[in-house]
Amino acid sequence: MFTVKQLSKLAGITPRTLHHYDDIGLLKPSRVGNNGYRYYGEDAVLRLQQILFYRELDIPLDDIKKIMGRRDYDVMGALQSHKEALSKQAARINRLIQTVDNTINHLKGSKTMSDDKFFEGFSEEEQEKYALEAEQMYDPETVRESNRKWKAYSAAKKEAIIAESKAIYQDMIAVIPKGAASPQAQAVVERWRKHMNYFWTPNLEQLQALANGYVEDARFKANFDKMHPKLAEFMRAAVKAYVEDKK
Repeated sequence: MFTVKQLSKLAGITPRTLHHYDDIGLLKPSRVGNNGYRYYGEDAVLRLQQILFYRELDIPLDDIKKIMGRRDYDVMGALQSHKEALSKQAARINRLIQTVDNTINHLKGSKTMSDDKFFEGFSEEEQEKYALEAEQMYDPETVRESNRKWKAYSAAKKEAIIAESKAIYQDMIAVIPKGAASPQAQAVVERWRKHMNYFWTPNLEQLQALANGYVEDARFKANFDKMHPKLAEFMRAAVKAYVEDKK
């Protein structure tokens, strides 16, 4: 049996997380002692492992509870599904690592990259995920509406949208030497703002917050750094100049 402190340390989560899982009925302790302490046995440990696998795949807690609460829930089948999903994730990460290495060599001058290679490893799902995560700082309904909007596009339309996104960032990289407030950079920002309409329509304040997130959010920053080490900072500065001009 594990105490909350022992299990949280073993699983790499906080005791508060275990308490929360108990409160929402996702993971109950195997027993509760007379002193009120929670104790977790092997079944609970296995269930926690399953929960953390699903969380690793970005599945919301409410959905995890529904999945694991089904009468026909099969642990072995779930593990196999986790393995397949994580294998795909690992393959994508390996492609991204290769892209980083190629970009480093390109910037050093030891290897020339074609334009499409700068974005190798970035999937449609990643494009959608980042757009939606940016919106979550505002209104959940906006997130749901954006998701519905994206899913309504045809495969060809989605491909065109992603291609347009790549072109915008490539063109932004090209105008970095011109300066963030330059007409060339501002023209690219205008294209970027219009492009966001495929997902949602931010106001000027939200537009600046999104650009700030490219620098302040580690995941966004890492993604932009793979394209160009100055891109995130340049985007923020260019959008700031754009917003100030529009006010």
